[in-house]
Amino acid sequence: MQYKLPEVLSGVNKPTLTFKSLDGTEVLVLPYGGRVLGLFAPDSQDNFYWTNTALNSVESAQEFYSKDQWHNSGGDRTWLAPEIDLFFPNYPARDVYFQQRSFDPGNYKVLDKGDGFKLVNEFEVTNYRTKQKIALELTKSLGPAINPLRYEREFNSSDVQYAGYTQYTSLKIVDNVDARVGLWNLVQMPHGGELLIPTFARTEPMLVFGTIPSDDLVSENNLIRYKMRQQGEHKIAVRAVATTGRVGYVYRSNDKLSLIVRSFRVNPSGEYVDTPWEDLDDLGYSTQACNVNSQLGMFSELEYHIPAIGAGTGSVSCSDEAQVWAFRGSESDIKRIARVLLGAVVEI
Repeated sequence: MQYKLPEVLSGVNKPTLTFKSLDGTEVLVLPYGGRVLGLFAPDSQDNFYWTNTALNSVESAQEFYSKDQWHNSGGDRTWLAPEIDLFFPNYPARDVYFQQRSFDPGNYKVLDKGDGFKLVNEFEVTNYRTKQKIALELTKSLGPAINPLRYEREFNSSDVQYAGYTQYTSLKIVDNVDARVGLWNLVQMPHGGELLIPTFARTEPMLVFGTIPSDDLVSENNLIRYKMRQQGEHKIAVRAVATTGRVGYVYRSNDKLSLIVRSFRVNPSGEYVDTPWEDLDDLGYSTQACNVNSQLGMFSELEYHIPAIGAGTGSVSCSDEAQVWAFRGSESDIKRIARVLLGAVVEI
Protein backbone atom coordinates (compact mmCIF):
# COMPACT_ATOMS: atom_id res chain seq x y z
CA MET A 1 0.00 0.00 0.00
CA GLN A 2 1.10 3.55 -0.74
CA TYR A 3 3.60 4.98 1.82
CA LYS A 4 3.21 1.74 3.82
CA LEU A 5 0.31 3.50 5.49
CA PRO A 6 -0.65 0.70 7.91
CA GLU A 7 2.89 0.48 9.27
CA VAL A 8 3.24 4.24 9.65
CA LEU A 9 -0.10 4.61 11.41
CA SER A 10 0.53 1.64 13.67
CA GLY A 11 3.78 3.32 14.63
CA VAL A 12 1.87 6.34 15.96
CA ASN A 13 -0.80 4.29 17.73
CA LYS A 14 -3.41 4.83 15.01
CA PRO A 15 -4.09 1.23 13.91
CA THR A 16 -5.93 0.61 10.62
CA LEU A 17 -8.38 -2.00 9.37
CA THR A 18 -8.63 -3.49 5.89
CA PHE A 19 -11.83 -4.36 4.06
CA LYS A 20 -11.20 -6.83 1.24
CA SER A 21 -13.74 -7.39 -1.50
CA LEU A 22 -14.10 -10.61 -3.49
CA ASP A 23 -12.88 -8.77 -6.60
CA GLY A 24 -9.54 -8.05 -4.93
CA THR A 25 -10.25 -4.45 -3.95
CA GLU A 26 -8.58 -3.40 -0.70
CA VAL A 27 -10.02 -0.53 1.35
CA LEU A 28 -7.87 0.86 4.15
CA VAL A 29 -9.91 2.19 7.07
CA LEU A 30 -8.59 4.50 9.78
CA PRO A 31 -10.93 4.37 12.81
CA TYR A 32 -9.29 7.55 14.09
CA GLY A 33 -11.57 10.01 12.33
CA GLY A 34 -13.78 7.25 10.89
CA ARG A 35 -12.09 7.52 7.48
CA VAL A 36 -11.61 5.38 4.42
CA LEU A 37 -7.98 6.35 4.00
CA GLY A 38 -7.00 4.22 1.04
CA LEU A 39 -8.55 2.57 -2.01
CA PHE A 40 -6.41 0.05 -3.89
CA ALA A 41 -6.98 -2.03 -7.01
CA PRO A 42 -5.89 -5.71 -6.90
CA ASP A 43 -2.10 -6.12 -6.88
CA SER A 44 -1.56 -2.36 -6.79
CA GLN A 45 0.09 -0.18 -4.15
CA ASP A 46 -1.15 3.09 -5.68
CA ASN A 47 -3.82 4.80 -3.62
CA PHE A 48 -6.66 6.40 -5.57
CA TYR A 49 -7.16 8.89 -2.70
CA TRP A 50 -5.13 11.79 -1.36
CA THR A 51 -3.51 11.32 2.02
CA ASN A 52 -1.68 13.89 4.06
CA THR A 53 2.05 13.95 3.30
CA ALA A 54 2.64 13.86 7.05
CA LEU A 55 1.80 10.16 6.85
CA ASN A 56 4.91 9.43 4.74
CA SER A 57 6.89 8.45 7.84
CA VAL A 58 6.40 7.60 11.49
CA GLU A 59 8.37 10.68 12.52
CA SER A 60 6.33 13.19 10.51
CA ALA A 61 3.06 11.45 11.44
CA GLN A 62 3.97 11.64 15.13
CA GLU A 63 4.60 15.36 14.83
CA PHE A 64 1.37 15.87 12.84
CA TYR A 65 -0.89 14.08 15.33
CA SER A 66 0.79 15.66 18.36
CA LYS A 67 -0.23 19.18 17.31
CA ASP A 68 -3.39 20.86 18.56
CA GLN A 69 -5.00 21.22 15.14
CA TRP A 70 -7.51 19.49 12.89
CA HIS A 71 -5.95 16.17 11.92
CA ASN A 72 -6.84 15.92 8.23
CA SER A 73 -5.41 12.50 7.43
CA GLY A 74 -7.08 12.42 3.99
CA GLY A 75 -9.37 9.98 2.20
CA ASP A 76 -13.15 9.67 2.62
CA ARG A 77 -14.68 11.18 5.76
CA THR A 78 -18.10 12.07 7.19
CA TRP A 79 -19.00 15.50 8.53
CA LEU A 80 -22.24 17.18 9.55
CA ALA A 81 -24.30 20.06 8.13
CA PRO A 82 -25.25 22.89 8.19
CA GLU A 83 -21.68 24.14 8.00
CA ILE A 84 -22.62 27.67 9.07
CA ASP A 85 -24.19 26.29 12.28
CA LEU A 86 -21.54 23.76 13.28
CA PHE A 87 -18.15 25.19 12.24
CA PHE A 88 -18.20 28.87 13.32
CA PRO A 89 -17.99 29.01 17.14
CA ASN A 90 -18.14 32.84 17.18
CA TYR A 91 -21.28 33.02 15.02
CA PRO A 92 -22.44 35.40 13.59
CA ALA A 93 -18.76 36.32 13.22
CA ARG A 94 -16.87 34.02 10.85
CA ASP A 95 -13.39 34.86 12.07
CA VAL A 96 -12.82 31.32 13.42
CA TYR A 97 -13.48 28.04 11.59
CA PHE A 98 -13.39 25.03 13.90
CA GLN A 99 -13.99 21.32 13.32
CA GLN A 100 -15.73 20.04 16.44
CA ARG A 101 -13.50 17.26 17.71
CA SER A 102 -16.50 15.24 18.88
CA PHE A 103 -17.19 14.20 15.27
CA ASP A 104 -13.74 14.66 13.70
CA PRO A 105 -11.82 12.74 14.86
CA GLY A 106 -14.63 11.67 17.16
CA ASN A 107 -14.32 8.55 19.26
CA TYR A 108 -15.21 5.73 16.89
CA LYS A 109 -15.58 2.26 18.33
CA VAL A 110 -14.97 -0.76 16.09
CA LEU A 111 -17.71 -3.37 16.36
CA ASP A 112 -17.77 -6.82 14.77
CA LYS A 113 -20.96 -7.27 12.78
CA GLY A 114 -20.41 -10.87 11.70
CA ASP A 115 -19.62 -10.29 8.03
CA GLY A 116 -17.21 -7.44 8.67
CA PHE A 117 -16.96 -4.45 10.99
CA LYS A 118 -18.70 -1.17 11.62
CA LEU A 119 -17.59 2.08 13.19
CA VAL A 120 -19.83 3.76 15.77
CA ASN A 121 -19.41 7.24 17.21
CA GLU A 122 -21.70 8.44 20.02
CA PHE A 123 -21.15 12.14 20.57
CA GLU A 124 -22.54 15.61 21.18
CA VAL A 125 -22.20 18.72 19.02
CA THR A 126 -23.06 22.37 19.52
CA ASN A 127 -25.13 24.36 17.05
CA TYR A 128 -23.32 27.68 17.41
CA ARG A 129 -26.13 29.66 15.79
CA THR A 130 -29.02 28.34 17.93
CA LYS A 131 -26.86 27.48 20.99
CA GLN A 132 -28.40 24.00 21.03
CA LYS A 133 -26.61 20.86 22.18
CA ILE A 134 -27.39 17.78 20.06
CA ALA A 135 -26.62 14.19 21.05
CA LEU A 136 -26.06 11.91 18.05
CA GLU A 137 -25.01 8.42 17.01
CA LEU A 138 -23.17 7.98 13.70
CA THR A 139 -22.50 4.52 12.23
CA LYS A 140 -20.38 3.58 9.20
CA SER A 141 -19.69 0.25 7.49
CA LEU A 142 -18.48 -1.03 4.13
CA GLY A 143 -19.51 -3.52 1.49
CA PRO A 144 -18.37 -4.47 -2.02
CA ALA A 145 -19.06 -2.50 -5.19
CA ILE A 146 -18.22 -4.74 -8.12
CA ASN A 147 -17.14 -3.10 -11.39
CA PRO A 148 -20.35 -1.69 -12.94
CA LEU A 149 -18.90 -2.26 -16.42
CA ARG A 150 -18.13 -5.95 -15.94
CA TYR A 151 -20.88 -7.05 -18.35
CA GLU A 152 -20.09 -4.39 -20.96
CA ARG A 153 -17.96 -6.33 -23.45
CA GLU A 154 -16.36 -3.29 -25.01
CA PHE A 155 -14.94 -2.36 -21.58
CA ASN A 156 -13.67 -5.78 -20.60
CA SER A 157 -10.01 -4.79 -20.69
CA SER A 158 -7.37 -6.29 -18.42
CA ASP A 159 -5.35 -3.10 -18.94
CA VAL A 160 -7.75 -1.09 -16.76
CA GLN A 161 -7.40 -1.38 -12.99
CA TYR A 162 -10.59 -1.20 -10.92
CA ALA A 163 -11.37 -0.78 -7.23
CA GLY A 164 -14.67 0.00 -5.55
CA TYR A 165 -16.68 -0.14 -2.35
CA THR A 166 -20.10 0.65 -0.93
CA GLN A 167 -20.28 2.84 2.15
CA TYR A 168 -23.25 2.63 4.52
CA THR A 169 -23.71 5.65 6.79
CA SER A 170 -26.45 6.24 9.33
CA LEU A 171 -27.23 9.02 11.77
CA LYS A 172 -29.63 9.09 14.73
CA ILE A 173 -30.62 11.93 17.04
CA VAL A 174 -30.34 10.61 20.58
CA ASP A 175 -31.39 13.81 22.32
CA ASN A 176 -32.88 17.15 21.16
CA VAL A 177 -35.17 16.28 18.25
CA ASP A 178 -35.89 20.01 17.89
CA ALA A 179 -32.48 20.40 16.25
CA ARG A 180 -31.83 19.77 12.57
CA VAL A 181 -28.68 18.11 11.25
CA GLY A 182 -27.57 16.30 8.09
CA LEU A 183 -24.87 13.85 7.07
CA TRP A 184 -22.15 15.13 4.74
CA ASN A 185 -19.69 12.77 3.02
CA LEU A 186 -16.45 14.03 1.45
CA VAL A 187 -13.72 12.34 -0.63
CA GLN A 188 -10.27 13.90 -0.94
CA MET A 189 -8.38 13.18 -4.17
CA PRO A 190 -5.04 14.27 -5.69
CA HIS A 191 -5.04 17.91 -6.75
CA GLY A 192 -5.04 19.20 -10.31
CA GLY A 193 -7.74 17.09 -11.97
CA GLU A 194 -11.10 17.81 -13.54
CA LEU A 195 -14.40 17.32 -11.71
CA LEU A 196 -17.39 16.28 -13.85
CA ILE A 197 -20.93 16.82 -12.51
CA PRO A 198 -23.68 15.47 -14.80
CA THR A 199 -26.91 17.49 -14.61
CA PHE A 200 -30.42 17.07 -16.00
CA ALA A 201 -30.27 20.48 -17.66
CA ARG A 202 -27.87 23.36 -18.03
CA THR A 203 -27.07 24.51 -14.50
CA GLU A 204 -24.90 27.25 -13.07
CA PRO A 205 -23.22 26.21 -9.81
CA MET A 206 -23.32 28.53 -6.82
CA LEU A 207 -19.95 29.89 -5.66
CA VAL A 208 -19.67 29.32 -1.91
CA PHE A 209 -16.28 31.02 -1.49
CA GLY A 210 -13.15 31.89 -3.42
CA THR A 211 -12.70 33.17 -6.96
CA ILE A 212 -12.64 30.67 -9.83
CA PRO A 213 -11.45 31.67 -13.33
CA SER A 214 -14.16 31.30 -15.96
CA ASP A 215 -12.00 28.87 -17.93
CA ASP A 216 -11.87 26.53 -14.93
CA LEU A 217 -15.62 26.35 -14.26
CA VAL A 218 -17.80 25.72 -17.30
CA SER A 219 -21.51 24.80 -17.52
CA GLU A 220 -22.63 22.79 -20.53
CA ASN A 221 -26.11 21.54 -21.42
CA ASN A 222 -25.94 18.50 -19.13
CA LEU A 223 -22.58 18.83 -17.45
CA ILE A 224 -20.55 21.06 -15.13
CA ARG A 225 -16.77 20.95 -15.62
CA TYR A 226 -14.51 22.15 -12.86
CA LYS A 227 -10.74 22.16 -13.37
CA MET A 228 -9.46 22.02 -9.80
CA ARG A 229 -5.98 23.48 -10.16
CA GLN A 230 -5.86 26.94 -8.58
CA GLN A 231 -3.98 28.05 -5.48
CA GLY A 232 -6.00 28.91 -2.41
CA GLU A 233 -9.39 27.52 -1.37
CA HIS A 234 -12.53 27.58 -3.52
CA LYS A 235 -15.91 25.87 -3.27
CA ILE A 236 -19.02 25.39 -5.41
CA ALA A 237 -22.47 23.90 -4.75
CA VAL A 238 -25.12 22.44 -7.08
CA ARG A 239 -28.81 22.07 -6.33
CA ALA A 240 -30.47 18.72 -5.73
CA VAL A 241 -33.10 19.22 -8.43
CA ALA A 242 -30.34 19.49 -11.03
CA THR A 243 -27.94 16.70 -10.08
CA THR A 244 -28.12 13.09 -11.24
CA GLY A 245 -26.43 11.37 -8.30
CA ARG A 246 -23.11 10.68 -10.03
CA VAL A 247 -19.99 12.81 -9.91
CA GLY A 248 -16.62 11.95 -11.43
CA TYR A 249 -13.06 13.19 -11.00
CA VAL A 250 -10.27 12.56 -13.50
CA TYR A 251 -6.59 13.14 -12.78
CA ARG A 252 -3.30 12.17 -14.34
CA SER A 253 -0.94 9.82 -12.53
CA ASN A 254 2.33 9.27 -14.40
CA ASP A 255 1.43 7.97 -17.88
CA LYS A 256 -2.11 6.93 -16.94
CA LEU A 257 -5.41 8.56 -16.08
CA SER A 258 -7.42 7.79 -12.96
CA LEU A 259 -11.18 8.22 -12.74
CA ILE A 260 -13.09 8.22 -9.44
CA VAL A 261 -16.89 8.12 -9.64
CA ARG A 262 -19.12 8.56 -6.62
CA SER A 263 -22.66 7.26 -7.08
CA PHE A 264 -25.20 8.42 -4.48
CA ARG A 265 -28.91 8.99 -4.06
CA VAL A 266 -30.32 12.46 -4.58
CA ASN A 267 -33.75 13.18 -3.11
CA PRO A 268 -35.01 16.64 -4.14
CA SER A 269 -37.95 16.15 -1.75
CA GLY A 270 -35.53 15.88 1.17
CA GLU A 271 -34.30 18.71 3.37
CA TYR A 272 -30.81 19.66 2.17
CA VAL A 273 -29.80 22.15 4.86
CA ASP A 274 -26.31 23.27 3.91
CA THR A 275 -26.60 26.86 2.71
CA PRO A 276 -24.43 29.71 1.45
CA TRP A 277 -22.95 31.49 4.45
CA GLU A 278 -24.55 34.78 3.41
CA ASP A 279 -28.06 33.43 2.75
CA LEU A 280 -29.38 30.92 5.30
CA ASP A 281 -32.70 30.59 3.47
CA ASP A 282 -31.06 29.33 0.26
CA LEU A 283 -31.61 25.59 0.86
CA GLY A 284 -31.55 22.61 -1.48
CA TYR A 285 -27.90 21.95 -2.39
CA SER A 286 -26.97 18.25 -2.62
CA THR A 287 -23.57 18.31 -4.30
CA GLN A 288 -20.43 20.33 -3.62
CA ALA A 289 -16.77 20.48 -4.59
CA CYS A 290 -13.85 22.16 -2.86
CA ASN A 291 -10.45 22.97 -4.36
CA VAL A 292 -7.69 23.22 -1.75
CA ASN A 293 -4.11 24.28 -2.41
CA SER A 294 -3.10 25.97 0.84
CA GLN A 295 -1.58 25.26 4.23
CA LEU A 296 -4.20 22.51 4.61
CA GLY A 297 -2.57 20.55 1.75
CA MET A 298 -3.12 20.02 -1.97
CA PHE A 299 -6.29 18.06 -2.72
CA SER A 300 -9.60 18.18 -4.56
CA GLU A 301 -12.73 17.37 -2.61
CA LEU A 302 -15.92 15.75 -3.91
CA GLU A 303 -18.79 16.27 -1.47
CA TYR A 304 -22.41 15.20 -1.23
CA HIS A 305 -25.12 15.73 1.37
CA ILE A 306 -27.87 13.52 2.76
CA PRO A 307 -31.25 15.11 3.63
CA ALA A 308 -31.35 16.31 7.22
CA ILE A 309 -33.17 14.81 10.18
CA GLY A 310 -34.72 16.53 13.17
CA ALA A 311 -37.02 19.54 13.43
CA GLY A 312 -39.50 19.83 10.57
CA THR A 313 -38.31 16.73 8.71
CA GLY A 314 -40.49 14.04 10.30
CA SER A 315 -37.45 11.85 10.96
CA VAL A 316 -34.96 11.42 13.78
CA SER A 317 -32.73 8.97 11.91
CA CYS A 318 -31.49 8.37 8.38
CA SER A 319 -29.45 5.85 6.42
CA ASP A 320 -27.36 6.36 3.30
CA GLU A 321 -25.81 3.97 0.81
CA ALA A 322 -23.29 5.25 -1.72
CA GLN A 323 -20.66 3.67 -3.95
CA VAL A 324 -17.22 4.58 -5.21
CA TRP A 325 -16.00 3.19 -8.55
CA ALA A 326 -12.35 3.89 -9.35
CA PHE A 327 -10.53 3.14 -12.61
CA ARG A 328 -6.94 3.55 -13.74
CA GLY A 329 -5.74 3.02 -17.30
CA SER A 330 -4.73 4.57 -20.59
CA GLU A 331 -6.11 7.93 -21.61
CA SER A 332 -8.28 6.37 -24.31
CA ASP A 333 -9.75 3.74 -21.96
CA ILE A 334 -10.55 6.20 -19.17
CA LYS A 335 -12.12 8.66 -21.58
CA ARG A 336 -14.41 5.92 -22.90
CA ILE A 337 -15.40 4.92 -19.36
CA ALA A 338 -16.14 8.52 -18.39
CA ARG A 339 -18.30 8.87 -21.49
CA VAL A 340 -20.45 5.88 -20.47
CA LEU A 341 -20.69 6.44 -16.71
CA LEU A 342 -20.92 10.24 -16.73
CA GLY A 343 -21.92 11.22 -20.25
CA ALA A 344 -18.81 13.38 -20.30
CA VAL A 345 -15.99 13.96 -22.74
CA VAL A 346 -12.82 14.23 -20.65
CA GLU A 347 -10.67 17.24 -21.53
CA ILE A 348 -7.80 16.83 -19.07
